[in-house]
Amino acid sequence: MTDLMVQAEGVRKRYGRVEVLQGIDLEVRKGAVMCIIGPSGSGKSTFLRCINHLEKVDGGRLTVDGQMVGYRESGGRLYELRDREVCQRRAEVGMVFQHFNLFPHMTVLDNVTIGPVRVKGEAKTSATRRAGELLDQVGLAEKSGAYPRQLSGGQQQRVAIARALAMQPKLMLFDEPTSALDPELVGDVLDVMRSLADKGMTMIVVTHEMGFAREVGDSLVFMDQGVIVESGPPREVLSNPVQERTQAFLSRIL
Repeated sequence: MTDLMVQAEGVRKRYGRVEVLQGIDLEVRKGAVMCIIGPSGSGKSTFLRCINHLEKVDGGRLTVDGQMVGYRESGGRLYELRDREVCQRRAEVGMVFQHFNLFPHMTVLDNVTIGPVRVKGEAKTSATRRAGELLDQVGLAEKSGAYPRQLSGGQQQRVAIARALAMQPKLMLFDEPTSALDPELVGDVLDVMRSLADKGMTMIVVTHEMGFAREVGDSLVFMDQGVIVESGPPREVLSNPVQERTQAFLSRIL
């Protein structure tokens, strides 16, 4: 058994002639929070999408809890898993996007229960009970019968977090979860994420919220042009960056 939740070794991803990931090596331990920062186009979101096989890697190895993502190895060669097997493994990784992607024709409660019922075959009664607990956890128990259009952006994002948690994931991925929100709505979403971290959820967070990274993150990674430029404890990287590229980036946003 390993205490690593995510391990990336030389991960590469190419779109045509553009190599957006140029050999990513990193490790995330179980129960840890890793924050990833960097300019637009640096490969941050692509790397997150590779973790749950929404994007296929073109090179290297990527494992979640000791299992390769989207592939199996036999005789020293990699073979892509069938769609059903990929979906089963993907169900163990929750992902929250910039935009909430809720089903507009479904109530909040139905948005949260559909995954466990449809994908995992869970009984509607138990899925509904846990959904109620999760909505209470994110401060939206009274909104279970509402539709997404009746919610603020921050509320919709908290529903999206509850929806991801309903699948009982071992890992949560957040792709700039507050970037589409009005500033006054950001705090409620970050509070939910802090609560998850306090409860020991393993998380990888692509973010521009440096305060969150400093306070909650166990490690901070700065990416640029498809490579990891610098990494280390968040307070150390943010206060005393070593690399010139990190210094230049932080000087523009801090």
